[in-house]
Amino acid sequence: MQTPATPDVTHAATWMRNVLEPVVDRNWEVAAGTLAWSCRDTAAHIAHDLAAYAAQLAGGVRDAYLCFDLAVAEDAPPAEVLTVVLACGHLLGAAVATADAEARAWHWGLADASGFAAMGVGEILVHTYDIAQGLGLRWEPPTDLVEAVVERLLPDAPRGDAKAVLLWATGRQDLPRCGAVMEWVWHAAVNA
Repeated sequence: MQTPATPDVTHAATWMRNVLEPVVDRNWEVAAGTLAWSCRDTAAHIAHDLAAYAAQLAGGVRDAYLCFDLAVAEDAPPAEVLTVVLACGHLLGAAVATADAEARAWHWGLADASGFAAMGVGEILVHTYDIAQGLGLRWEPPTDLVEAVVERLLPDAPRGDAKAVLLWATGRQDLPRCGAVMEWVWHAAVNA
């Protein structure tokens, strides 16, 4: 099994910035794909999740989410929001890199460091897809990252093209011979 780790989180965050930085002058207030959020708010959401995952893992919180929130300034332009996402990606990468092998924290069960790394990469991938839809960009994520996320977080997903499976499993597109996904959650918990 591919196990997402620190380099994967930072690679995904850097990939996202590289894809979206050339279009920071576009209107980021448009909807991000089918989401109710704007492209800008979706990027801020990614930063929030990366910071939350880092704090959850670093704090070893085993029974609930920490009671804190990352707030990106309302007037931060898209370029600045992307910088926040990249910084939060590095924070999660650092938390994953310094976690003990036995470290566990809560996310719908107890997840290990690789689970938190995979969730961070997954959030970056699917929400970059959403933003790309809103800004009229092609979504071409690194195949190795998509495959690692699907393998680690979506154990019950059908086999096939990992990109299509990831988008189907997160309710973003149809997959032949599979019903529509209306609700989903990352399966990062481990048995330990």
